[in-house]
Amino acid sequence: MSDLFKVIKEQVEKHQPTIVLPEATDERVLEAAVLLEKDKVVKPILIGSQKEVNELANQLNLSIEGIQVLDPNHYERFDEMVAAFVERRKGKETEESASEKLKDVNYFGTMLVYMEIADGLVSGAAHSTGDTVRPALQIIKTQPGIKRTSGVFIMVKEDQKFVFGDCAINIAPNSEELSEIAIATAETAKVFDIDPKVAMLSFSTKGSASSIETQKVSEATKLAQTARPDLVIDGEFQFDAAFVPAVAQKKAPDSPLQGQANVFIFPSLESGNLGYKIAQRLGGYDAIGPILQGLNKPVNDLSRGCNVSDVYKLSLITAMQAITQKVPN
Repeated sequence: MSDLFKVIKEQVEKHQPTIVLPEATDERVLEAAVLLEKDKVVKPILIGSQKEVNELANQLNLSIEGIQVLDPNHYERFDEMVAAFVERRKGKETEESASEKLKDVNYFGTMLVYMEIADGLVSGAAHSTGDTVRPALQIIKTQPGIKRTSGVFIMVKEDQKFVFGDCAINIAPNSEELSEIAIATAETAKVFDIDPKVAMLSFSTKGSASSIETQKVSEATKLAQTARPDLVIDGEFQFDAAFVPAVAQKKAPDSPLQGQANVFIFPSLESGNLGYKIAQRLGGYDAIGPILQGLNKPVNDLSRGCNVSDVYKLSLITAMQAITQKVPN
């Protein structure tokens, strides 16, 4: 386990937040839940049929003693949950439609977080990003002043750690949205003990090329700097000018980053997704996420190609977010 996760684990186990894992009948999720319970770092709640969960645990030779399993079809507070969901949706759902929708494990799990029965949710091992994000946007919703959520990855290799965003949600953010993503990503970096130095990435460095695409990044940089003068944010940058001090000296000698960026904001989902996967597969970095930011309570999305370690680590990150949101600055 990297130094980053050792620190996170030490912090999380002091509080032991409750994390919902809706995909109880996925082998990876069940194994991760058992490890989380064994290590006493978070309190997992599994969603599913008790019988099916027991059968899978027996097949895998796992003990789920001490782990709470909630079945949407036999939940004692289900009527209360339906009423809360109808009220939250403000006329967009009837009791009948709410009852049907809350049989879905992601909607059910998200309502557990909304009702403060749980502190956060991790899903996506067997569901699409949309299946995970949609209930969160409808129920948890975004924080005041934030118009949309975004998805970042913590990239970890030995003692190195960086944050890449947005790599999961927004396909083609405009300058205002890109500015908002940059600020939110800087705040996410702080949660994980990263002093954010934010580079707004492009194929141009400080006007070396001019196009609609580069102008968007330049304008986003100005908006972010104006909104948060306390943060170190600069751009537009090619990656090497943001990351390599010698290149920074040549291309952007007056920048406060000086080739020391540790938070990288990509101009589009296409570039962000490619960027993190290249760093992961060619660079040997662990890519933890996507971590969804901007929500009132933490909900995070796994890759469907995840392994047990990914589920475990994202659960720790979700728990850390929950702790941070509860503790006033």
